[in-house]
Amino acid sequence: MKAKPIPGIPYQVKGAYHDTESRKYFSSSEVAAQNFEILKERFFSINRWKDYCGGWSADFKLFDSTGSFVDRMPKVGDFVRIDIPGPGDLQAKGFDWVEIVKIDHQTYENGLERYLIMCRPSKIPDSKSNHIAHFFSRKSSSSFVICKGADWIKAGVYGRNEIPNFSKTDFFGKIRNFIVFIGGSLRLTKIQWKSMTDGLIDY
Repeated sequence: MKAKPIPGIPYQVKGAYHDTESRKYFSSSEVAAQNFEILKERFFSINRWKDYCGGWSADFKLFDSTGSFVDRMPKVGDFVRIDIPGPGDLQAKGFDWVEIVKIDHQTYENGLERYLIMCRPSKIPDSKSNHIAHFFSRKSSSSFVICKGADWIKAGVYGRNEIPNFSKTDFFGKIRNFIVFIGGSLRLTKIQWKSMTDGLIDY
C-alpha cells in the first residue's frame, strides 16, 4: 500500500508513514454542520486533546515560541510538547517536541471544508541547543486534519517520511528513537492515532 496523496500534505518519499482516519455520518447537512462546529472547537483545543481522546492518547500541551505555556488557538511558530506513553526524549526531560509549521483552511465547490495543522519535530523552544527533541527527524511531518462533507465529518492524522532521529542524540537516545521508529513502521503507533481520531469525533 502507498500513502494517500492528500492536498497540502507532504509527499511520502522515505521512511515510514501512516494514514489514520475516523468518519461519522449524519441525517442531514445541517446536523453535520452543527457537529463540525463542535469538532472545530475540539481540534483547536490542543491542551485538551487527551481529555477527548482517552487513555491511549499522548498528552499534548501548547507553547509559544519563547517556551511559555499558552491556552489559546494555535498559530504557526508555536510548539507542542508531547508526553507519549513510554520513555520520552531524555535530553528534553522525557518529552518530545514538534513545531507547528502550517495551519490551513480550505473550502471547495462541492461543499467540502477542511482545516489542517502540520507539525515537524523540533528542538525545545527557546533552546540554545539544536538537538531535535523527538524520535523522528526534522524531515518527518505529522498533519492533523478535520473535514466536513455533505452529511459527514472526519478527523485524520497523516504521518509522512518518518525517519528515526539520530542527529545530535546520545547512544541511549538513538536506541530509544530506533525502537519507536520500528513501532511506527509496524503500525503499532497507529493504535494511538486511531484512538485520537475516534475520540475527536465521539461526543
